[in-house]
Amino acid sequence: MQALRDIRSRSGLERLIAPVRPNLKAQYPLVPIDAYVTWTRGDGKLFDAWMRVHSELGATVVRPCPRSMRIVGNVAEWEEWTGVQFPGSGQYIVPGALVPVLVDRDADTGVYVEPNVRTVHELR
Repeated sequence: MQALRDIRSRSGLERLIAPVRPNLKAQYPLVPIDAYVTWTRGDGKLFDAWMRVHSELGATVVRPCPRSMRIVGNVAEWEEWTGVQFPGSGQYIVPGALVPVLVDRDADTGVYVEPNVRTVHELR
């Protein structure tokens, strides 16, 4: 991260906008990203380790982005990708996913819409 900031600084840019995938969010897939980004530890630092790295490098958390990435596949693809069986329609918690996967057996689709967090590093 510091190397990227150094490159951006040498380029003359004033700021770096970094989308951050909060790495501990997968442990709390049912918690909305808007709430998750406000969590802090007992020492007042951000709860999420990857968000904390950015914060300690001087970044400001600008806002959560609830629909950062969308992945759509049929049910068989989702079962292959995740190793999880989806016997009926509904929301499924998948290991490593930040939010549940929405499965519609009748339409033969699984949809995952992953959130992230936008941070800004001022480079001046």
